[in-house]
Amino acid sequence: MKGFGIIVGVALLATSCSSENTEVVVDEVVEVAELGESYGEVKVNIEDAISVEEMLNEMDKGQESKEFTIEADIEEVCSKAGCWVNIDKGNGETFMVRFKDHFTIPPATEIGTGAYLHGSARWDTIPVDLLQHFAEDAGKSEEEIAAITEPKFEIGFEADGITLKK
Repeated sequence: MKGFGIIVGVALLATSCSSENTEVVVDEVVEVAELGESYGEVKVNIEDAISVEEMLNEMDKGQESKEFTIEADIEEVCSKAGCWVNIDKGNGETFMVRFKDHFTIPPATEIGTGAYLHGSARWDTIPVDLLQHFAEDAGKSEEEIAAITEPKFEIGFEADGITLKK
């Protein structure tokens, strides 16, 4: 019976040590980021994460792509397959994050879910047909899709890994 108690104690200790909680120091206050599922081929190192604002400040409009790990909240998810998300730029506007090699996250991922994303950012012109395709994936109405008549020059991000927060 005593051996059973030791086994249970060791099992409890082992499961508590394998928690996916990671401490992040922000302004001298320790916060615990509870990590959820990860997707994509790259394991995201959350300690390298910067804000979207910092990434945008580092990107020059003429610059080639640059690798980043960012922390952001998800504003929209592809409703058909979960193959892209929209992230807030910090000013109420969003930009699209496409997933490399078309990996997916659950389409039912809640809006506002925090995430760490690793990948490459670059400025790009998105053609009308692709913008309309994304609008269709997002479940927009026929009128909203038809209203897209101009290409858009914006920051794009291709993620090769994402870790969601719980």
